[in-house]
Amino acid sequence: MMVIKNEHDFGDVVYLKTDREQLPRIVVCILCYKQGELLYKLVCGTIQSDHYDYEISKTVDVLMTTTN
Repeated sequence: MMVIKNEHDFGDVVYLKTDREQLPRIVVCILCYKQGELLYKLVCGTIQSDHYDYEISKTVDVLMTTTN
């Protein structure tokens, strides 16, 4: 039996660490590959994108949104 330890769950609101606008995204799908890697499908409005857990944060990075 295989146990999957996902960092984020369906319906979680998350943020991309590299997104300058820090737009909220919702986890709608979790893909599990044979090697045990997880890929999260995130939705922001009508845009879907796939990301690994290390690209995702549960909190907003306000420093990313600060402009000079």
